[in-house]
Amino acid sequence: MLFETWLAFAIASAVLVAIPGPTVMLVVSFALGQGRRSAWATVPGVALGDLVAMVISLAGAGAVLAASATAFTVLKLAGAVYLIWLGYGLWRSTPKTLEAKPATGRRLFRDSFTVTVLNPKGIVFFIAFVPQFINTSAPLLPQTSILIATFVALGSLNALLWALAAGTMRDRLTSIRAQRMIGRVGGSFLILAGLVTALTRRVA
Repeated sequence: MLFETWLAFAIASAVLVAIPGPTVMLVVSFALGQGRRSAWATVPGVALGDLVAMVISLAGAGAVLAASATAFTVLKLAGAVYLIWLGYGLWRSTPKTLEAKPATGRRLFRDSFTVTVLNPKGIVFFIAFVPQFINTSAPLLPQTSILIATFVALGSLNALLWALAAGTMRDRLTSIRAQRMIGRVGGSFLILAGLVTALTRRVA
């Protein structure tokens, strides 16, 4: 793969991952509720979710989702319901609840992975975006491996920066009232992300 091709892909991917979506909102919500330490679980979850989504896309599932309105809608609604459910739970949490029963690393990892991998727009995007940077006359495996690794690394870095920024903000707001507000703001973000996901239309 030419360096110029990789650089163009890296720049385009960096711009795309920087745009807040359901995954970013989830990472921010957990960081607001649990602090910067949540990044130790959410970032790996995002990385694995991106990795699985890209591999599935390049294996052909992206083409199926792009062609089938039913498959796209089912996956889209599943992801939307999951986000809204997480947001509702965070909204109802009280500072004492969050303090006494902090979310485990396993749960943070699971939720961030699930939201990332259940985003149908991501899968369809990968199947439409990645092939533009592949030279069909050269071996495919080395090229796709480089592109996947690049995107996963950039997505993980983006999630980490969001988590650290939100976690730092949370650490400075320690009053009961502030903690309650943080929970409701984070919950609102997730519910909004779920609603936006539910209203997302399939690209024709």
